[in-house]
Amino acid sequence: MFYMNKGLKSFLTALSLLFTFIATAQGQAHKAVADRIIGVVGDRIILQSDIQSAVADAARNGEKLPENAPCIIMEHALLQKILALQAERDSLPLTDEDVEAQMDMRVRGWISQFGSQSALEEVAGKTVYQLKDDQRPFIKEQMLSDKMRSKVVNDVHITPTEVKAYFDKIPKDSLPFLESELEVGQIVLLPSASKDVEDYIYNEMLGYKKQIESGAVTFDALAKRVSEDRVTAERGGAIEVNRSDKSTWDPVFLSTAFRLKTGEISVPVKSNRFGYFLIQQVSRRGDIAKLKMILRIPPVTDNELAVARKKLDSVRAEVDEKKISFKDAAYKYSDDENVKNYGPFILNKDGSTYVTIDALDKDMVTTIKDMKVGDISKPVTFTNDQGKKGVRLVYLKSKTAPHRLNLVDDYSKISDLALEQKKGEVLDKWLTKKIPTFYILVDKQATQECPNLSKYETSDKGF
Repeated sequence: MFYMNKGLKSFLTALSLLFTFIATAQGQAHKAVADRIIGVVGDRIILQSDIQSAVADAARNGEKLPENAPCIIMEHALLQKILALQAERDSLPLTDEDVEAQMDMRVRGWISQFGSQSALEEVAGKTVYQLKDDQRPFIKEQMLSDKMRSKVVNDVHITPTEVKAYFDKIPKDSLPFLESELEVGQIVLLPSASKDVEDYIYNEMLGYKKQIESGAVTFDALAKRVSEDRVTAERGGAIEVNRSDKSTWDPVFLSTAFRLKTGEISVPVKSNRFGYFLIQQVSRRGDIAKLKMILRIPPVTDNELAVARKKLDSVRAEVDEKKISFKDAAYKYSDDENVKNYGPFILNKDGSTYVTIDALDKDMVTTIKDMKVGDISKPVTFTNDQGKKGVRLVYLKSKTAPHRLNLVDDYSKISDLALEQKKGEVLDKWLTKKIPTFYILVDKQATQECPNLSKYETSDKGF
């Protein structure tokens, strides 16, 4: 049924983000609980505590859990290990740098989720660096699993006839009611501060460097007081970066950080994306560096914002006069770095351009409140995620009314679901051939409670 498929997909997506953290960060609360192995795939094991903790954490994160959630999680764990082991057999490429970059991204997500590094470390019962060392094999397994799955289903496609057949099989009383969705694009200008302001910030940061080097103040204390990156400021500017993590840090920051010697403090360096950084290298191991940083964002004045608004007025006129499309104008004029890779439209978590209103920032919600489909706003001032002030044009491309799922309004959604089902069928056939080539053992109690797990067993030995 469609509703269950959608809910299950959402649940498993959330699970894939949680499972690695759970497996490595169960902390003090689980130490007194007797644990046991409930699954084996090759030389890899699945613990009962992994499954129990995954269910508990998914519930705490507000996921809507199916009644058979433990069975789904156990099957997901078995499948992930089978796919990862096959990826190793097939020598699918995965570099250490890829794994490190993924770990950095996950850790930043967890820090954001828990509010601070110290809160994350309290929950995990270990430092971030210990957590990363512990989770490295789990992240690698997950990435190998994803690569193998992609290889298996990469050539699977869906036809319009198959999409309609999929939809026609959904009982009419099971078709979900969908909330309103929008397609919203933006063209962003992020004006630079005046030279006088930038010079002032630069000289002020030179002063910070002298104060730290003279011993008048510590880097940690100064970062907590003046840094405008509040996540790192809370922990005295401490951050760990990977040289290959270019999606998060711009080249100027990375090249400066990795040129420094241990203990050395840089001169202020300018990042067009963020602002001015003062960087100290704490330690380095290959492409991984532990740093401390202070960020200052030179403020723009109303004068700079007025110039940006005037430019966007001209861009808006070009689009209105059909001299250029909104999309092409975004590629030509926008300062938003995401435009180059993802286009000018706000994306959903699944990569779709259709979003609900809660995916938009509060300033954008205010902007589109009285707009009609096809409207382009006048230039409006906003503050981005990095704390920089800018001006943007907002384009409301489409807006659906709340409605029952149907082929006319929701063809792309139904097509995606039909394709996922077809990929699942292809993967099942692949598993039927591959499972006998692995040593797989599942706990007898688990197979009794979850009969679907019995298809994975290739050994009848007990635990």
